[in-house]
Amino acid sequence: MLGLIFIKNKRRNTLEETVALIQQGDRSLQNELIDSYKPFIAKTVSSVCKRYIHETDDEFSIGMIAFNESIEKFSPEKGKSLLSFAEVIIKRRVIDFIRKHAKDNNLRLDIVSEFQNDDSASGMSIENELSIEHHNKVNEEQLRREEIILFSKELQCFGLTFQEIIEQSPKHADARKNAMSIAKIIVENEELSSYLAEKKRLPIKELEKYANVSRKTIERNRKYIIAIAIILLEEFHYLQDYIKGVLE
Repeated sequence: MLGLIFIKNKRRNTLEETVALIQQGDRSLQNELIDSYKPFIAKTVSSVCKRYIHETDDEFSIGMIAFNESIEKFSPEKGKSLLSFAEVIIKRRVIDFIRKHAKDNNLRLDIVSEFQNDDSASGMSIENELSIEHHNKVNEEQLRREEIILFSKELQCFGLTFQEIIEQSPKHADARKNAMSIAKIIVENEELSSYLAEKKRLPIKELEKYANVSRKTIERNRKYIIAIAIILLEEFHYLQDYIKGVLE
């Protein structure tokens, strides 16, 4: 059934055609579509959590909400199938949920520790804290790897690879800072960011009006600028941490 679905007149539509009907206001069809893709949602969420996800799990609910979000935001002009687009959205939302949940766990640990005063309790508290700290570290490493995979998929839409970005990033710090500044201009300008998303290339002519650099400089750092713009536009939190200090 993946990729196809029946509607009331029994005509078989592609998944993307079905989404177009939903976006025009067919809410009953929307519920049918979400229900039929529960296995896909569970599989996608499980791939992030590295365990089997049940429909009663909080992570599954996050996945359902994210799948519905992908239906409402999907546009064929983005150059993806709905399922590819939904996979990225679901994984991103689950990663965000896990990150927040990990912070909440640390907070609860701190609160409990305040009430454990005897030596044995303190020793157990330290062991628990070390265990949770190790778990969170491993978990963050996994989430970071997952985010890089999602980022690589986004780059593919622009005909780029992650390795290509690493190899062709500007060698000098000033050049990298300038490229990041150009990317930030794109992100903060709706017209420029829409052009990038739809055309899958830099709006170089328009950028010349906003960025105080030459066309040659923009073209030379084109791939790196695109990569930074994707990181900022798509809310890749871990990757944003790497560039935060430069942009501030």
